[in-house]
Amino acid sequence: MIQDKQIRLNHIFAGDGKTMIAALDHGIAGMSPLGHLEQPRMLLPEVVKNGADAVITTPGIARQCSDLFGRAGLILRIDGGPSALTGNWDEMEVLLTAEDALRLGADAVIMMGITGTAKEAQSLANLGRVAAVCNKWGLPLVAEMLPGGFSSKEVTIQQIQVSARLAAELGADIVKIKYQGPAEGFKAVTCSSYIPVVILGGSKQSPDQLIGEVKQALEAGARGVAVGRNIWQADHAGEMAALLAGVIHADE
Repeated sequence: MIQDKQIRLNHIFAGDGKTMIAALDHGIAGMSPLGHLEQPRMLLPEVVKNGADAVITTPGIARQCSDLFGRAGLILRIDGGPSALTGNWDEMEVLLTAEDALRLGADAVIMMGITGTAKEAQSLANLGRVAAVCNKWGLPLVAEMLPGGFSSKEVTIQQIQVSARLAAELGADIVKIKYQGPAEGFKAVTCSSYIPVVILGGSKQSPDQLIGEVKQALEAGARGVAVGRNIWQADHAGEMAALLAGVIHADE
């Protein structure tokens, strides 16, 4: 591990090796309504003081809210292009360089990796090229893997397992991916990925259902979560962040 990478990864993972990441990057996709994310200067301090180890966000929020991250790590979204106005999600492009991200103070960058669609080769090639540049600069890369692409409703554990492994093979340092139970089955994903697996929060669900999934994922070897809508669409975003942080770091 490049020494600079480990220093930056220490800003994302807590001392127990786990992480609760608040995903606040959905505005770049043109999603609506944005709930508490409409006012990032109010939301960001709430999630940070309530236990977020790191925050995934956009160049705009990183620039305008640089004074609000406290000790939370900054994971910067560097891809985009299409929005909810067109829904052409497979047309994602790399928008920022590693150097751009470092100038904004990023501890890591995040980008999509699409598998199982006609755009797979282009998406994975982009991921590999960015990984090589990030390695040069000692900047960790989070690969947000999407087996079946954005429109896929059902995927198999094998598809998730292959996608997570591809992230590792292409040079990512963390893989963010869908959780699919039961825990015993998801162990195939964490065991075959030699980089940390962080599960995504996905669409809005009840707190009990989400916490149940998180506990199962941790039991299966996941190292944390990256939760967006289930935080910023909650009635009380700070309380939801605190609940998730308490589950992730229960053994501290």
